[in-house]
Amino acid sequence: MPVFSAHDGTRLAYHVFGAGAPLICLPGGPMQDSDYLGELGGLSAQRQLIMVDPRGTGGSAIPEDAASYRCDRLVDDVDALREHLGLDRVELLAHSAGANLAALYVARHPERVGRLALITPSTMAVGIAATGRSRLETAGLRENEPWFAAAFTALESIVAGNATDDGWKAIDPFFYGRWDAQARAHQAAQEGHRNREAAAAFGAEGVFDPDATRAALAAFHAPVLLLAGEVDLNTPPSVAAEFAELFPNAEFVVQPQAGHFPWLDDARRFAATTAAFLG
Repeated sequence: MPVFSAHDGTRLAYHVFGAGAPLICLPGGPMQDSDYLGELGGLSAQRQLIMVDPRGTGGSAIPEDAASYRCDRLVDDVDALREHLGLDRVELLAHSAGANLAALYVARHPERVGRLALITPSTMAVGIAATGRSRLETAGLRENEPWFAAAFTALESIVAGNATDDGWKAIDPFFYGRWDAQARAHQAAQEGHRNREAAAAFGAEGVFDPDATRAALAAFHAPVLLLAGEVDLNTPPSVAAEFAELFPNAEFVVQPQAGHFPWLDDARRFAATTAAFLG
C-alpha cells in the first residue's frame, strides 16, 4: 500500500487499481476509508483509480491534531497527494460526503482540477439540504418492495425527529437500488471503517462558507459530472440537480433504479457513464 506525507507530517495511505490516466477518488462517510468503493464497478478498466484513505481511517495514520479532520483542513491532504503523484492538474471523483471536500478543493485550487465527477454527492459545503418531504417522496418510489412498510415507518419517525439506532438500521434498504445479498454484504462490510471522532470534526462549526463556495464554483469552468441515483434517499435527484446548477459547465445524470451506491446497482451503466465523461 503506497503512502505519502501530508503537509503536517501525517502519513496517509492510498490504493491503486487499474492503469491509465490517474483519477483521485475521495470517499464519503464522512471520514470513512476507501474500501467500500471497491473498483467503482469496473471503472478501473478505463482509468487508474487512486483511492484515498482519509487521515485516521484505513491505512492512514491518526493525526496529532484532531482539528485536522475538518473538511477545510483536508484540502491540504488532497493537494499533498497531487504533489506526491507529480501532477500539475488532477481529475477528481468524489462520493457522498467526499463531494464537500472536492468542492472546497476546487474553490481553493480551481486551476489544479481538470475534470470533476461528483457521485450521489453530499451538499453541505454549498448549503443545499434535502427536505424530509423530498426524502419521503423518494422513498415512496419503493412501495412495492417487500421490506417497504417497516422501513418507511422508521423513516417517517426519523423525519419527525424521533430517530433511534434501530430506526436508522431499518432504513438501510433505501440506500440501495436492490436490497439483495450483495447490498446486504456491502452494508455489513462498512462496519468499523468509519472514524466517528473524525466524522464529528469534519463538518464542525465554521468549516463551511456556502456563499463563498458557491461563488467559487460559479467561476469554475472545467467539466463537471453530477450523477444522482433515481431512488437515492441520501441525495435525492432534485438535490443533486440543484447542486449541478451551481456550475457553469455541468452534466447532470440520473442513473435509473440506483441508490446511494450506483456502481453496485448497475456497474456497467455506472462505469460507462463515468468513463464517457472522463474521456
